[in-house]
Amino acid sequence: MAAETNDTKHSAACLRLIQLLPRITRGMRRSQDRAAPETITPLGPRHVAALEQLRAGPVVVGSLAARLGLTLSTVSGVLADLDRAGFVVREADAGDRRRTIVRITPAKEAEIRQWLDSAAQPVARVLDRLDPAEQATFLKAMDMLEAELRTEER
Repeated sequence: MAAETNDTKHSAACLRLIQLLPRITRGMRRSQDRAAPETITPLGPRHVAALEQLRAGPVVVGSLAARLGLTLSTVSGVLADLDRAGFVVREADAGDRRRTIVRITPAKEAEIRQWLDSAAQPVARVLDRLDPAEQATFLKAMDMLEAELRTEER
C-alpha cells in the first residue's frame, strides 16, 4: 500500500515536470534568440553551449565534442556555423597536427560574452531567489535527470 501512495505522489510531480520542461526549453530558446547577435545562420542551443565552453579558453575539437556530449561531426557543423558568423577560429594544434584547436575570435569576445550573459538572465534571476542549499539541490536534481535520460538512450 505504501508503494501505491508513493507512486501516486510521484505521478503528480512527474506529470508537472513533464509539462514544464518543454515550456521552459521553449522559453529559454526565445530568450537566447532575442539576445543573439544577427548572423547569416540562425544560432541555437548547441551554438550557445559551444560558445559557453569556449568562453574559458581554446579547446581541442574532440574535447569540445566530449564536453557537449555530441559527435565530432555534429560539433564540426556547429563550429562551421560559428566560423561563418565570425565567432570562432579553428587552427591546427602546433604540437599535434592531427588535432584542431578552436577559440573565440578576439574581436567578437565582448559581443559573445554579452549574448551569453543576456541569454542566462532568466535562469540567473530564478537561481538568485533560491538559497545556496536550494540551488545545490535543484542543480543536483537536474544533473540526475540528465544522467537518467542519457542512460535510457543507451
